[in-house]
Amino acid sequence: MSLVKSYSVGNGDTYYILHSSKNFTLIDCNLREDDDNKESILDEIVSLSTSDKVRRFISTHPDDDHIHGIKDLDDEIGILNFYCVANEATKPRSQMKMITSSITSR
Repeated sequence: MSLVKSYSVGNGDTYYILHSSKNFTLIDCNLREDDDNKESILDEIVSLSTSDKVRRFISTHPDDDHIHGIKDLDDEIGILNFYCVANEATKPRSQMKMITSSITSR
């Protein structure tokens, strides 16, 4: 049976799905430095995503409250599969460059 979890992270989202196949999916990321739960959330995600199965990250849209802390997440688990849902959101080029460079600099 698959497990779905949603974290209470303020305005924004952080979800994971631990599939019955042991594949691991994260949907959005809002890991703020001022959140007292940031380290425990990261620790839980790291412990659940250690399988050699597929690990993926899905970004529903590039607002800060849905991608904040993605570099920390990538540093911890190594995001190998990154999906961005088609949307109409627009961001300044500098912000998008920062987001993609943190993922592709591995």
